[in-house]
Amino acid sequence: MSTHYDIFNGDADGIIALLQLRLAEPKDSTLITGVKRDIKLLKQVEAKPGDTLTVLDISMEKNIEDLQRLLDAGASVLYADHHRAGDIPTTESLESYIDVDANTCTSLIVDSLLNGQFHMWAIAAAYGDNLIAVGDKLAAEAGLSLGEASLLKELGTLINYNGYGATINDLHFAPADLYLKLLPYHSPLAVIEDSDSPYYSLKAGYESDMNHALALEPVAHEAACKAFAMPNEAWSKRISGVFGNELANKSPDIAHIVFTENADGTYTVSLRAPLNNKQGAGDICSQFPTGGGRAAAAGVNALPADMREDFIKAVNDYYS
Repeated sequence: MSTHYDIFNGDADGIIALLQLRLAEPKDSTLITGVKRDIKLLKQVEAKPGDTLTVLDISMEKNIEDLQRLLDAGASVLYADHHRAGDIPTTESLESYIDVDANTCTSLIVDSLLNGQFHMWAIAAAYGDNLIAVGDKLAAEAGLSLGEASLLKELGTLINYNGYGATINDLHFAPADLYLKLLPYHSPLAVIEDSDSPYYSLKAGYESDMNHALALEPVAHEAACKAFAMPNEAWSKRISGVFGNELANKSPDIAHIVFTENADGTYTVSLRAPLNNKQGAGDICSQFPTGGGRAAAAGVNALPADMREDFIKAVNDYYS
């Protein structure tokens, strides 16, 4: 008997990409996901001939060995993503939809595949992935009011916020659980209308964590970037990514770095390229151990503490 696996990033883009697909085509599946930075998810799968996989919003390049292993085992894979793919295997068993444009995300790729069947969800995902201008444009084209667009932006941001943490225990909801809680809603506005939905607890947690972050002073304010350092606390791990987005939106001409201290003294780093120059972030982070990402937003999982100033200099030099 064959098994279907749904494998997806635990952020807004990954969750909402799968949400659209399963609203369009319900399917019993084994869910594999994790915190936002847990992207080497294919290593968790042991496939057999006839098994099928849907893989969403995780870099093919970072999973290529396991992808090839699963294809060699006789599995069929549908892969949609907007991160660097590397060399894509050529086989009839792999159906891939890769678009690395800085102004798209996996949920928008899926939205196109589904001919806009759950377009409101795709707009919420664009907002959640900090594609604010894209979300605003799509919302206007869809005829949404400014109030409705604002609600989609808030929900997308909250779902994305939930994905950040060193472990699942840092999160308000395990990403697989959050996906399942959202699956009954064909529209993101219906989530907000339901007082028992995850929206309200996420909103309360977000506001509390963001208040902590907004009280921080920058550790560096250079010509082309600003950097903040956050303590080894659950709230800081949860808020680090959306805090970086908030900073980027407020000052779109410079890059922003958020260093979050890990238990071993290293830093988890979130880098946002200037919104008015959305390129280079992935290249910068790839120069450092455990770093990578895409052009507009990237990170480092475990930056040695003595490399913090080097990282700030690299970012400032690149965007100066």
